[in-house]
Parts: sequence; C-alpha cells; structure tokens
Amino acid sequence: MIVAVELAERSYDVVLDDGARHQLAALLQARAPRAQVAIIVTSPLLRAQPWFSFETGLIQHVIEVPEGEEAKTLGTLGRLCEQFAELQLSRHDVIVGVGGGAITDLAGFAAAVYLRGVALVQVPTSLVGQVDAAIGGKTAVNLSAGKNLVGAFFQPLGVLCDFETLATLPERERLSGLGEVAKCWLLERRRASELAGVSLKDLTLLSVQLKVNIVNGDERESGQRALLNYGHTLAHALEAMALARSVDEMRHGEAVAVGLAFAARLAHRLGRVDGDEVVNHDGVLAALGLAGRMPTTCSTGELMAVMGHDKKAHHDLTFVLANADGFDVVHGVDVEVVAQVLEDFRGEQ
Repeated sequence: MIVAVELAERSYDVVLDDGARHQLAALLQARAPRAQVAIIVTSPLLRAQPWFSFETGLIQHVIEVPEGEEAKTLGTLGRLCEQFAELQLSRHDVIVGVGGGAITDLAGFAAAVYLRGVALVQVPTSLVGQVDAAIGGKTAVNLSAGKNLVGAFFQPLGVLCDFETLATLPERERLSGLGEVAKCWLLERRRASELAGVSLKDLTLLSVQLKVNIVNGDERESGQRALLNYGHTLAHALEAMALARSVDEMRHGEAVAVGLAFAARLAHRLGRVDGDEVVNHDGVLAALGLAGRMPTTCSTGELMAVMGHDKKAHHDLTFVLANADGFDVVHGVDVEVVAQVLEDFRGEQ
C-alpha cells in the first residue's frame, strides 16, 4: 500500500507493507543518488530486535540514542549532531530515523538543522510513529516547559511503515498508538459500532490516509492540519506534567485518549454536540482498549496553567472541538467552563 504525500518538490510516498524496511536501499538510490553515507538513528532496544536489519547500499553507521521521550532533548540533539560531524556526514548524505515517534521526531529535527538540512528517511517502528509522528514533516524536541516546543517542518524523502516491526511492540506501546488511531477514527466521524472486525493494518491505513489528505492541503498547519491536534491540548499538558515525574508515567497515546474523552465532554457542555457523541467517543476508546480517564496525579489548577502555555494556544485556551457536522479549532474557550468540565470529568472515575 502506497499513500502519496503531494507537496510539489517535497513530495514523497508512505509505504505500508510487511517488510517495507527492505525497500530502503532502492529508495535511497532513487531519491538520494549522490549520497555516500547513511546514518541510522535508533535506540539500543530497537537495535536488538530480530527485525533490525537494514541495507542502504552506502557506507552505513548506526547511532544509538535514549529510549522514548528521553531522546527528545536539546542535549541529545546536540550530541547527535556532534556525532554526525565526527562521521563527516555531508549535505549529500542521508539520515534514517528508525524507531517510534520520539526517535523519528529527534532524527527529523537533527536532519533539519544539521548543515541546514540533510536528506531524511523515516522508518517508524511503532504504531504511533506509523500513523502519526513520522508522516507530514513535523519534527521537534521537548523543553521542561512543554512538549515539542523546539522544532521545524522538514519533509523526508520517504516513509517506510513496516508492519513486521509492530509484532514485537510491547502491549502498552501498541495501546499508545491506538490513541492516535482513535483520534483519526473520530475525525472521520465514524461510530464505535463500525470498529468490529477492522484489522490493525486497515486502521493504520485509514489513519495514514487521513493525515496525508490533510497535510497535502495544509503542510504548515495554517488551517485544516490543526484538526490533527484533536485531543492534544489536554494530552500535552498531561504528558508534560507526567514527564516531570517519570518518563514512564504516561505514554502519548494514553494522554491522547484522555484528551479525546475530555474534548467530547467540553463540546457537549458548550452545546456543540449532543450526549450521544460523548457516548460514541467513550465507545471508540473502549473498543480499542483505551481507558480515557483522568489520572489522579494532576490537579485542575496545574492542568489549566500548563494548557495555557501549549504551543497551539494563542495567549488563550484553544481546543479542537466537534460540532454537529465536523470539527473546528476554537480559540478563547471560557477558562471557568474548561475548569468545571475537568472537575466533572475527574469525578467520573
């Protein structure tokens, strides 16, 4: 299955297949014919997986970075670029990000800033990477103040989504990816009852097609692409607070599931949707095995403060919210209403 990202001279294909990683050498020969060196950026755990086998047809190096969100720091970015320099990576060479969303974010941002731009190929190995992070050119690292606050738009030469890598995912990582799948299912205005019998491959393809269709019309998030942030205002606040305590406390998709359930309740309180939509959101999350319930570790006051500093906010509280016909980016949502809905949502536990 091939989904085309159509962005003029920055166009590329997203390939979804069993064994897609084995297409890397052919992709590099076609898209980076002057490259002599390929540097694969990955983690120690991924490098030890049985599927970790890559042929680039070039002089090949592997650089290991920390696991998960620990990779997404300015310090790690700096060390990675120093290693590029030691290996004499040139502007004609290529960086290959092999990993989940955190590693593809890091590798993509490093490719964007090293020598002001080095060719990039993404090989996302997690579900969240395949359906979201590796596609569309958004790259970033975190600051202590929040998620993804330092980054760049930088499109790859191609994305290879290999279904074989998903077979070795820990259950928690699979569920985390399903948080982004749930977002896409809901943005497509689909019902929980329609999920019965839908395969993971079909869910992945649906999510990729939705994202690519939106990115093709809005590469730099000036309009419709912002809808892909559905559920993310609360999710990023939850993640930022959890990361301050432990990198293992909350996964991205777990936070997105909570954000989706909350967004449905906020839209209902504002009179944008009826109660059936809240039930449908909860049903989609439950069908995918996601809890979608507020953690007890974050107070309403703390969450309100962090949400106010989210990068999608414009000096006010901004949410993507459902309406009767679709979704809108809504600025200036009443602070007291948001706080009350958070409190009520917490009380549902």
